[in-house]
Amino acid sequence: MSTGTRTPPRGPSKRPTAKRPSGSQSRPASPRPRKPAARRPATPPRPPRPAKPLRLGNPKRRAGILLVLVLIVITIFAGRLLEIQALRGDALAAAAVDQRTTTVAVPAQRADIVDINGVALASTVESRHVTTDQTLVVDPMATAQDIVNVIGGDVNEIAARLTGDRRFAYVTKDITPEQWRVIDDLGLSGIYSERASRRIYPAGDVAANVVGFVGGEGAGLAGVEYSREQQLAGTDGYRTYERASGGAAIPGAAAVIEDPIPGSAVRLTIDRDIQYVAQRILANEVATSGAESGSIVVMDPRTGDVLALASVPTFDPNDLANAEEANLGNRALSDVFEPGSTSKLITMAAVIEEGGAAPTTMFEIPGTLDRGGKTFHDASEHGTYNWDLTTVLSQSSNIGTILAAETIPEATLYDYMQRFGVGEPTGLGLPGESDGYLPPMDTWSATTFPTLTFGQGFSVNAVQIADVFASIANDGVRMQPRIFADAPIVERDRVVSERTARQVREMLEYVVSDKGTAPMAAVPGYRVGGKTGTAQVINPECGCYDGTTIGSFIGMAPIDDPELVVAVAIVKPTVEQLGGELAGPVFREVMTYALQARRVAPSTSGASTASTTVSAATNG
Repeated sequence: MSTGTRTPPRGPSKRPTAKRPSGSQSRPASPRPRKPAARRPATPPRPPRPAKPLRLGNPKRRAGILLVLVLIVITIFAGRLLEIQALRGDALAAAAVDQRTTTVAVPAQRADIVDINGVALASTVESRHVTTDQTLVVDPMATAQDIVNVIGGDVNEIAARLTGDRRFAYVTKDITPEQWRVIDDLGLSGIYSERASRRIYPAGDVAANVVGFVGGEGAGLAGVEYSREQQLAGTDGYRTYERASGGAAIPGAAAVIEDPIPGSAVRLTIDRDIQYVAQRILANEVATSGAESGSIVVMDPRTGDVLALASVPTFDPNDLANAEEANLGNRALSDVFEPGSTSKLITMAAVIEEGGAAPTTMFEIPGTLDRGGKTFHDASEHGTYNWDLTTVLSQSSNIGTILAAETIPEATLYDYMQRFGVGEPTGLGLPGESDGYLPPMDTWSATTFPTLTFGQGFSVNAVQIADVFASIANDGVRMQPRIFADAPIVERDRVVSERTARQVREMLEYVVSDKGTAPMAAVPGYRVGGKTGTAQVINPECGCYDGTTIGSFIGMAPIDDPELVVAVAIVKPTVEQLGGELAGPVFREVMTYALQARRVAPSTSGASTASTTVSAATNG
């Protein structure tokens, strides 16, 4: 046991801290000096290991691995090939064929429209569309000039169509095969053609408003071209074939061809020659009278056949670009008008058929007549006349017609107007027809009945009023008007008895006598009868009469056995003439030609003597 001084244990020393005076700042303690860290002695570098001897791989092992990899790749390819050929082969092959297969339409030949004698009014001829591969055109301007030298046109416009990188483009369409042969002989690089067809109208504007026209795609847009589109167009075929990258058919590849079914020709009842004459004469009168327009209808009353249906002004379907839109329709069917005195035929037939009066029944005709709070008068002022019914008709007396109509009930006259076809379509089957208008009896005012008797207060188109006269010409039997030769000949109704029809025809003959209102309508060598009309035109803007008129004449020949009815209407002439003066001469010329063209024998019997009191007064 040591007896020396004991060393105190290590630990934190506790030194007494001297108290500092209040308010004195403490001084930071000086850091205690640290001993430098002892450095580790450097490790001596290891001596290099001795190189191991090179060991060569086992070539058999490496070859096995490579073989396994090759087998794996082959297996993958074999599986893929099996999938493509065995499992999806048919589908992929079909898809490939689909990608290189194309189907093109083979248009059917559009059929002709011909007249009653088989003369073509519309036909289809072969044409060519000139096409180009712009990438093969060496000199567009020079090429364009060569083409223009053959077909005409704007060289700059053609050159623009030849310039570019399109592999296919149209240069021009519908040139003749002869023109294409000239262009083809020039050997122009990048210029080709495709077969096409073009619709032509050999008769020009003759019957254009009946025949109509086709659009840019070859479909009918008006007239017979429109109404018989399905029959004329036929059924398109098609050709499906495999093509190469350039678009040409692959030689020897399979092709499917469905031949087109051509359209069937449409034969009309129109006689081209009669149509031409009627149209020319009508156009001359429209021009001479300064009229707005005109219509003419030529019918065979025994069959209902329409031999001519002309409207003026008209158009040339070969030159639609210069046609006026207002002239593209058929005014003889679309335009309606108050018939005026021509409709007095209906009143006379109804009165005679119902026994209200006979052709020789006398009437006292005053200068004016008050009905329903309105004063009616004739076209010319006159005193009191004693006229028989024939003279009332031949002098076109409004007052006499009202008095005659009052011998039968109002409902009876209305019934006859319906039976004659007023207010119903003709049934011709052409587009754009207006039905006309006949006011229902429950809408009548106190003046409706008297105005209806002489042709005001209702409207008709030119074919409808011609059909009224055709019924009287056909011994009282109304035939269905027809313009298509394949339509059946149909008797629609017996309107009046044969006896009444004959009596009315004899009354009509006096209209064209030297004491009637239309002596200028007489046809030498034939007994002719008809009726004049000078109707006021209603202005739709005000619903009132605007002072313009429609002059008309409708007649038949020969009177004893009528074979033709001709109806003429001149719309809004600028000359002050009555219907007989305007339309009578047109009727005479057209009827004369038509009778000769149809080889109708001249009349052998003289005029009837039904009227005994013809006066010199005239009313239209």
